[in-house]
Formats: sequence, structure tokens, C-alpha cells
Amino acid sequence: MASPLSPIHHLPFLSSTSTATTLTRRSLLLSSTLTTTLPTTPLSLPPQLDTNITDRVYLDFSLCPTYFRNATAADSTHLCSDPAPLGRLVLGLYGNLLPLTVSTFKRMCTSSSYKNTLVHKIFPGQFFQAGRQGRSREYGEVRLPPALDLPRNTETVDSKAFLLKHSRPGVVSLCLSENDDDDEVKLDSEYRNVEFLITTGPGPCPQLDNNNIVFGTVLEGLDVVTAIASIPTYKPSERIRQLNDLAEFFGDERAQKGRSLWNRPLKTVYISDCGELQVTKPSMSPTLP
Repeated sequence: MASPLSPIHHLPFLSSTSTATTLTRRSLLLSSTLTTTLPTTPLSLPPQLDTNITDRVYLDFSLCPTYFRNATAADSTHLCSDPAPLGRLVLGLYGNLLPLTVSTFKRMCTSSSYKNTLVHKIFPGQFFQAGRQGRSREYGEVRLPPALDLPRNTETVDSKAFLLKHSRPGVVSLCLSENDDDDEVKLDSEYRNVEFLITTGPGPCPQLDNNNIVFGTVLEGLDVVTAIASIPTYKPSERIRQLNDLAEFFGDERAQKGRSLWNRPLKTVYISDCGELQVTKPSMSPTLP
């Protein structure tokens, strides 16, 4: 009589092969059962953004090697006596994704409100800024005509408006975190932000992401963007930076005025003309990757 503690290998009808086969069948049965009974969780895909180009505008840029005169009511066309053309940018705008931002920018171009205004900041290897508003059009600042009557841009407080990234050269973006309009202008109840930036490359600008609204791309004229980016700018010495930080620490308002000169181009580069180009295929995609 066999002992109750006899090892299992004394039983001839149980072999290692049959045990392995039984376990394999059980595992297959178990896996198929779990597959059919457990609910499947769909993968969360990123939202599809409509970056089809609905509008095209152009900006002509020029250099003024001599004195850049102030605009007057009687003469607002020839601000530079001997301009040197840099070339034209053709911008494609994402009107389906950001209708308010695109509409405002397009109206600024078609009304010539950007015409004869300066590129006032250049950050080498990153971006340049234009469309700064001042109390007058002295020094080539933007001044919005009352008749333009731009609507309030509610997209500036919509999180969906910040999903596109500053991932390459030629990205056109509405300045929010980088905006440096005159403080007195911002206090006006009719103030509308129309300052914009264009990335120059060669790499992305992740510091701009989630803080500024990408609403278009450069379709033609990246060589012009490169030419603007290569213009030398004012760079303060380390000593001046330290004194400025100290002045800011003690609440000296001159510190902010001093910083407004940093990264200013040492040559006068300005928008000599602007307007709209008719789109033959409104749904066309950007030509840049």
C-alpha cells in the first residue's frame, strides 16, 4: 500500500509532458477568458488642430541706413529717404483654429496699421518682435486708428489657443508673455494687443510655448527672416546688467526703461508695406514641415 506522502513521480500516469500540456491549455483558456471579459480602455489621442491656411498676408521689410523720421499727419509715407529693401514675407494664417486673432492681424495688415513701424526687438537664434504700441507713431511705433474698432480677443484666455508650439523657424505668434507695449497704452480701456513675433531658428523656442498664441506660419521668405535675425543688437555689459538688477531691487523705475533698450537692433529695420493676398485654395496646408 502506498504511503500518503509518496512523491508524485511514483504515479506512472502523470508525466511531465502531460502536466506541461495541461498548464498550457489552462493558460490559453484563462487568457482568452480575460480578453473577452475585461473592458478595454481606449487610448487618449491628442486633439486634432485645424492648421489649414485660410488667409495669406504679406509684410515687406526694409532697412533704413540713415535717419528714420517721425510720422506726421501730413506726411506718413516716406519715413526713410533711402530705404534698402530686405524682401517680402508671405504668411499663412490659421483662421479656422483662431478666428479672432487671425481677423485682427489681417485687419492690421489691410488697414496699413503695421506699415512704417519698427522691428523693435531681435533675440539672436530665437525670434524678433514687431507691432509695439506707443503713445504716438514716434520711433515707428504702432498707433491704432479709432475707426479700426478691433474686437476684444477672447482667445487670449482660452487654453485651446495655446496648444500649438514654437517648434521651428517661421512660426508667427501673438505676443503675450513677451509683450512690451507702453504701460500707459495698456491702461486704455480700448487697448488691443497687436504685437507679434516670428521665430528665426535654427532651433525651437520652448520658452514661448503655452504663453503666446501661434496663429500662422511663414510660407515664403525665410531668407528674409534670417536676414533680420542677423542684424546686430544692443547687448549690455555684465556690469550694466548688475547695476540694472540692483536698481530694480530698490524699486527704481529707470531699471525697466533701461532694459527696454536691450536687444534693440542697431540698424533701423521696419515694415515698409503690408496687405492681404487672395487665397485660391483656402484649405491648402502649409508648405513648411
